[in-house]
Amino acid sequence: MTLRHFYRYLLCLSLGVLTGCTALEERDPTGAETNTRTIDLTVPPLDVWERIRRGYAVPNLNSPLVDKWTAYYAAHPQSLQRMADRSGKYLYYIVDEINRRGLPTELALLPFVESAYNPNAYSRARASGLWQFIPSTGTAFNLEQNYWRDQRRDPIASTNAALDYLEYLFEYQGDWFLAFASYNWGEGSVKRAISKNVAAGKPADYRYLKMPAETANYVPKLQAIKNIIANPAKYAVVLPMVSNDPYFVTITKDRDIDLAVAAKLAEMSIEEFSELNPSFNQGVIMADLKPEIILPLDKAPLYLANLAAYEGDLTSWKKYPARQGESLNEIAKKFNVSAPAIRRANNMNRGLTSMPSAQIVIIPGPTANVNLATAEVTRRSGTQNYRVRRGDTLSGIANRYKTSVRDLRQLNNIKGSTLKVGQRLKVPR
Repeated sequence: MTLRHFYRYLLCLSLGVLTGCTALEERDPTGAETNTRTIDLTVPPLDVWERIRRGYAVPNLNSPLVDKWTAYYAAHPQSLQRMADRSGKYLYYIVDEINRRGLPTELALLPFVESAYNPNAYSRARASGLWQFIPSTGTAFNLEQNYWRDQRRDPIASTNAALDYLEYLFEYQGDWFLAFASYNWGEGSVKRAISKNVAAGKPADYRYLKMPAETANYVPKLQAIKNIIANPAKYAVVLPMVSNDPYFVTITKDRDIDLAVAAKLAEMSIEEFSELNPSFNQGVIMADLKPEIILPLDKAPLYLANLAAYEGDLTSWKKYPARQGESLNEIAKKFNVSAPAIRRANNMNRGLTSMPSAQIVIIPGPTANVNLATAEVTRRSGTQNYRVRRGDTLSGIANRYKTSVRDLRQLNNIKGSTLKVGQRLKVPR
């Protein structure tokens, strides 16, 4: 849908009528006259993908880089389909929030570029989650990052923060292309690039800015994804059905519970549970944080019923009333855990050896750091084989598959930096 048509539709809605507005021509975003079809706005969208198409409102970008990335994704339909499969758990919520705010639905496609819709994605710049927040930006948008959880990986919290950030960037820059470039490169860097162009008498438009290669390719990648989502059949891509209904619900926890126990009560594997709840850093969900767990809509009744009938311990973590002056090493020995583990769980100073006062001490259970193991399992299971070609380097392969050299080394048990032509590597999907 063109920007002109979109605003025409909004005008019709504001007038409370759809007369004369029910049939909109939707052209291929590349501007081609073929593939023209009509959208009847009196008919509810079949699925979330249709909602996304109807909400396109960012002007199309046409450039050689867009052509390059459209061709690239079209040549790798299975990879795009895997990303789309992963997105199905989160898309309804994201699109619903975008619609509620009146924003362009292209924003729902950004995680394709940012993280391949992997909530456990982690970059060399320490960016994390679906929306790839770096620590400082996450803090600026109130995403908790501590021993217990990292909300940069929380699908709900990170989505709300990302949309807040994108709204701010659009208001700051006054242009969606510049807003997207700022999301990737930083608003200050984009403003400086604009100022340099103005000082040199060059256009201040996004298309004329000198940017790092990653940023220069950022909007073209987004436009390429947009092109394919607009007409998947043209590119031999089969998008999974994403229902126009909520995929998940949230349940607020008022008792501590291990992730593994919560998953069991929901009759889900720990991997399935962690895909919706990837923000928890430890193997326990602490009620003091007033956390919400995310469950598929059809699993919530099972979880509540099983929880009501459950008679075992909900958590392997304990709370111990320590006495003033009690040795930390003695407490650790009593519960067969390490003193450093107790310090970390209770945010104690590294040099602390005895309790300065009587207090409740959290004793980590055997599930400490289980989410890290789960993330590693998820990362390893979501791999494909890559055959090394002449001229390949670890950093080049890492950039191509949106991962890090460190992760490639871990996945493939690589010690040095030399690769052999023909060598098979595991790389993220």
